[in-house]
Amino acid sequence: MTPPRTGEPAAVLWDLDGTLVDSGDYHWRSWRDTLTAEGVALTYQQFLDSFGQRNDRILAGWLGATGSPSAIRRIGDAKEALYREFARNEGLVALPGAVRWVRTLHQAGWLQAIASSAPRANVEVMLEAVGIATYFDAIVAAEDVSIGKPDPQVFLTAAARLGVPPSRCIVVEDAAAGIEAARAGGMPSIGVSATTTLPADVFVRSLDDIQDDAFERLVR
Repeated sequence: MTPPRTGEPAAVLWDLDGTLVDSGDYHWRSWRDTLTAEGVALTYQQFLDSFGQRNDRILAGWLGATGSPSAIRRIGDAKEALYREFARNEGLVALPGAVRWVRTLHQAGWLQAIASSAPRANVEVMLEAVGIATYFDAIVAAEDVSIGKPDPQVFLTAAARLGVPPSRCIVVEDAAAGIEAARAGGMPSIGVSATTTLPADVFVRSLDDIQDDAFERLVR
């Protein structure tokens, strides 16, 4: 692992759900059960199409005319509370390569941040569950931005908190909306997905497949 060049700070901005932590099933079940209680039938494909977006954007599309701001907030809060219940009771697993890369980058002197569409309470539960919280220099969650991905605000906010220019920040994402946000923010990206192909600067099926010099090459 090559450290960033002396005098030129560089950072890695990590998405969390689906990128570092295997949490998709908990999100599906919590959305499905919460919306069923509201009399709304949700298909698995609708869920997949929404992954990586903020709850207000997701629910506005699913609820349509019945999606008042208060209803969106109430349903979103209920879903996230159920998600955290699943996570605490059933546990979470870091995806292959996640812990190794976060630790390796930290040891090599890279700054790192979580840049997530999830509420901060979710982020804290996930990081604690997989034991990687100490490796991050900043956390940007849903409460910290007004517009979600594919808008670049979450990544630009993370870069600003780290004090690193966007061009020296590498985004690691598992969703198309996140890759689009990285590009809009002027940041190189690594896409990781076992199920779809993402238009990132570097694309891999697993974090374990990232080459040792990939991060340095992207900010060179």
